[in-house]
Amino acid sequence: MKEETIDTHSKALKINLDPRWYGTFAEIGAGQEVVRWFFRVGGAAGTIAKSMSAYDMKVSDAIYGHAERYVSRRRLQAMLDREFDLDVERLGKERGDNTSFFAFADTVTARSYRGGSETHGWMGIKFQSRVRDEPSQIVMHVRMLDAEASLQQEALGIVGVNLCYGAFFLSHVPEELIESLLDKLTTGRVEIDLLELSGIEFRNVDNRVMALKLVQLGLSGAAMFGPNREVLQPSDVLHNKAVLVERGSFRPTTYVNLDMLKCALAKFKEDPGCADKPILPLMELTMRNLLAGGTDVDRRDFLARAELLAACGMTVLISDYFEYHRLAAYLAGRTKERIGVVLGLPSVSELFDEKYYADLPGGTLENFGRLFKNELKVYVYPLRRQEKDELETIHTLKVNPELQPLYHYLVGRGSFVQLDNFNPKYLPIFSRDVLKRIARGDESWDEMVPPQVAELIRERGFFGYKKKE
Repeated sequence: MKEETIDTHSKALKINLDPRWYGTFAEIGAGQEVVRWFFRVGGAAGTIAKSMSAYDMKVSDAIYGHAERYVSRRRLQAMLDREFDLDVERLGKERGDNTSFFAFADTVTARSYRGGSETHGWMGIKFQSRVRDEPSQIVMHVRMLDAEASLQQEALGIVGVNLCYGAFFLSHVPEELIESLLDKLTTGRVEIDLLELSGIEFRNVDNRVMALKLVQLGLSGAAMFGPNREVLQPSDVLHNKAVLVERGSFRPTTYVNLDMLKCALAKFKEDPGCADKPILPLMELTMRNLLAGGTDVDRRDFLARAELLAACGMTVLISDYFEYHRLAAYLAGRTKERIGVVLGLPSVSELFDEKYYADLPGGTLENFGRLFKNELKVYVYPLRRQEKDELETIHTLKVNPELQPLYHYLVGRGSFVQLDNFNPKYLPIFSRDVLKRIARGDESWDEMVPPQVAELIRERGFFGYKKKE
């Protein structure tokens, strides 16, 4: 049963009164907001070996080594490693048989009196779950959303105490640990867009599931992981890159999915705005698709999709932005370069369904105004429903008659770009057909997916595949 939520004061006091934990707090940038809680509630001498800040860059470099960026994961890791190692080195002989050592660190840019800078930071804890144990670690990236510096500092202190409490008392139930991070806060105050659990205590944790959990709980609107399964910090990865994103179910990844991205990427590179710019292709899974009308995600199904995309070398974005204009706004907030979206023709038709924009004051017109802001383009893959049918393209598509003039205008201005460099032999491939063939044991499905995808489906029994006796 999930532990009842307790307040920040009680969490800090429980840690202070537990004789197992002893270590260091090192905080850079927004004051000693976390350790202040432990001093405030009393009993801190039983928990805190050392508390420190290093605001001057030269002082910080002298302690932790030079860093190109001070609010960065690299700087955080240097802080955690040095402070944890010092605790073990200095105190291990004297009290190592009855003490679990830890180092908490954060490096943060909060709102200053000058204003203007992004208010975010890196926070983490490196700790021993048991005495003499190998260390485990939790690292996360946070964005403070309050408008006032004092409120940001307050939120930072609370989430830091929650992190320490989660590490010490909830590490055996990682999903509850994640849920506890915003205890006594709201998602309107703090966003956590990266969380990585590592070390011996979390040896069985798949951080892609943790990334999914962040989005599912609303702690972040999106999360990202790479083809080698590592979680990524979206702002860092998207910064100064042109972005091409394809949304799909990828259940499973087929030749069509890859051909769509390949064709769109070729067109995207021809855009003058992409000249000499690094381009990041993304495959996006939405929470609505993963939930499939239910209330919880099938973890095995999610990991099957994630594994197949990884096998194809893809970087994956999980988002809670079902409306494309919200996805576009999210990406535009993290890169100033070109953004492209890859769609199949049926999805373009769905874009003109007015029911999706009932909550926008400007309705459908507002949606397209937001979507095509910043010169975003939609690259459209054609459709052939049956082998003998005519090819359907953006030039043959019919939408709601009242919106047809708007559609023609958007096509005419180049907002929709027809992909004419497609491979015709892939047009008959549909994911739902692949799934049906897998279910009924029709081995012809493997002709519709890349070899590495077929191999994994067979090897791991994804999507109900059963080996023949």
